[in-house]
Amino acid sequence: MPEGDTVFLAGRRLDDALAGKELTRGELRHPRLIQHDLAGRTVEQVVSVGKHLFTRFDDGRSLHSHFRMDGSWHLYRPGRPWRGADHDIRAILATEERVAVGFRLHDLELLPTDEEDRFVGHLGPDLLGDGWDDAAAAEVLRRLRANPDRELGTALLDQRVACGVGNLYKAEICFLLKVSPWTKVGDLTEKQAVDAVTWSRKLLLRNAWRPEQSTTGDLGEGAQHWVFERGGRGCRRCRDVVAVARQDDGTKDAEDRVAYFCPTCQPGPHPELPRGRGGHGGRRPQQQTGRRARY
Repeated sequence: MPEGDTVFLAGRRLDDALAGKELTRGELRHPRLIQHDLAGRTVEQVVSVGKHLFTRFDDGRSLHSHFRMDGSWHLYRPGRPWRGADHDIRAILATEERVAVGFRLHDLELLPTDEEDRFVGHLGPDLLGDGWDDAAAAEVLRRLRANPDRELGTALLDQRVACGVGNLYKAEICFLLKVSPWTKVGDLTEKQAVDAVTWSRKLLLRNAWRPEQSTTGDLGEGAQHWVFERGGRGCRRCRDVVAVARQDDGTKDAEDRVAYFCPTCQPGPHPELPRGRGGHGGRRPQQQTGRRARY
């Protein structure tokens, strides 16, 4: 599932391309929405809230989309070929100058704009929201510490605590805090808990306006992350082997959630690692893609 900065960037690019423009084509190919034709509507704005996107129209309706694991919006100039299978297209929003094509958008809904809270009202503060301030940071800290028996890695992924962190930033935040992803929230020091919130905001903001995602400050190939997708390779700090293990985050996609960590730099509880500290039987695991979607 994409990180919040990926969705933020998609929203800003869609807003730049569509806001204030009348749609010459507005197809929704989702089974529930196929009867709707948005041609003639004017796009007022496109906004992101965590991992949710809302395209707002001048008739008081919004198109809600969520990328889930493999969804994306692509932007094209009229007449240019589209990169994607026709059967994966779920939405086409075209103006005279740009064409936005939504691929594999499994979650798509057309609803009154004043009812957007149906999808995001339960979420924690948006780490990339315009209204981020000290009060928002304090609220995230309160929500993070509300369940002291919860594992930190699981809490960071919970969008009800703060929306925007995905598996990449979960791994990197835990590494920067020098704690295991399985550390209980209640076992964090006050400084570590505050730093968890600070790093969540800082890392997302650092990458919000570019397609590359770096947590090390290095944009070079293979040097962008501390531990994420580095299972079986040397830790950048101590050269121990970066380990990989499953961490159940309590969602339906839990089987796809893994934690990358350095057993030396990140002391604390962790699953027993079979046949070698790298986990997965000492074999280098199949890598999950960190590449961001096209817009």
